[in-house]
Amino acid sequence: QGFHSAVKLALGWAGWKMYLGRPATDRFRLASMGILGKSLYSNRRDEEALPVLEANLALRRRFWSRDEKHILIAQSRLANCLVGLGRRDEALALERVIYDRRATILGVSHKRTIMTGSNLAATLVDLRLWDEAKTFLHDQLPAARRSLGPDHKWTLKLHQRLADALEQNPRCTRDDLLEAEAIIEGVIQRRRRVFGRTHP
Repeated sequence: QGFHSAVKLALGWAGWKMYLGRPATDRFRLASMGILGKSLYSNRRDEEALPVLEANLALRRRFWSRDEKHILIAQSRLANCLVGLGRRDEALALERVIYDRRATILGVSHKRTIMTGSNLAATLVDLRLWDEAKTFLHDQLPAARRSLGPDHKWTLKLHQRLADALEQNPRCTRDDLLEAEAIIEGVIQRRRRVFGRTHP
């Protein structure tokens, strides 16, 4: 069962207090630390979350250096926190590493790689790296459509990121604007068909 907001944060603190007394090498202690960090940034308490997530990643690298799956998860949480703090340059550097490793390990068509690509693209757009975002997304979208389907929420998010990259670029051409308009119209139609007209 998923929890949100204050409940999620309370459970995060409860889990951490339960395992706090265990050795630093204990997996349950490490997992509860990561959950607490995620709960904090999910509740927009990014400054509190940052040292927790940094410590969690450092411990994973120190004691479980071969567990790359969970190291990448810890890096993803840290990157999300950095975005929340407005430290997008640092987040981008981390997101590039995460994407490259997931693409290598899982392949470009894996859902987790696509999700990471969407976060990377959003940061590129926020940093006004529109041309790089455009090229990256044009490469990403065929893999997402093949793997997840054209109506999947992550495929639609990639389309939205591409529209943002096209229309926000001050050097955009008329063709770029027409492409962005067509993308937005397509996303709206698909979302209405899949999620219903009342979906935000």
